[in-house]
Amino acid sequence: MRKQKQSYSRSHANRGKVFENLIDGTNKQYRNNNFADVRKVPTPVRIVEAEGKNVEGKFGSASWVDYSGVYKGQAIIFDAKEIRRGTNFPLKNLTKKQYEQLHSWNLNGAKAFLLICFWIEGKNEPEIYLLKFEQLETAWVAAQQGGSKHIPIQFFRDHCPRIRSGIYTVHYLEAVGVD
Repeated sequence: MRKQKQSYSRSHANRGKVFENLIDGTNKQYRNNNFADVRKVPTPVRIVEAEGKNVEGKFGSASWVDYSGVYKGQAIIFDAKEIRRGTNFPLKNLTKKQYEQLHSWNLNGAKAFLLICFWIEGKNEPEIYLLKFEQLETAWVAAQQGGSKHIPIQFFRDHCPRIRSGIYTVHYLEAVGVD
């Protein structure tokens, strides 16, 4: 007797996909123009059952960030987060393992950051910001000590470079700050 397949919410499974597709397109443009080489890190899949040509797998947990690569000889690593509702970035959207990886790479000289995309109701285009690791670290440590568990959009507007499209779809590398 075959097991019944589990159903899942397609909207939940694909959350953040629009923003990731924009970044993937930009990264392809970067590679094609020999500007940078940044790649999406595939989500690990664990095989749970194999029967002939049929394979059933389960996605692993988010233990690695979304993207890594090199730009002007400098290692870069980042995660992309999309906020569809609201005007705060909840720190719980980043796992402890992802934070620790960004922290480790930052300590070892890489440019580590988050790209945060806010879809504001009534606006045609999203607000996209680059949050440097040092800014993330300040918020993360404060949250661990009982402070706010989110970063309001106003912080991004006041303290983070806004990423806009131009020659490249989501030209985030001009805000990274590599000499």
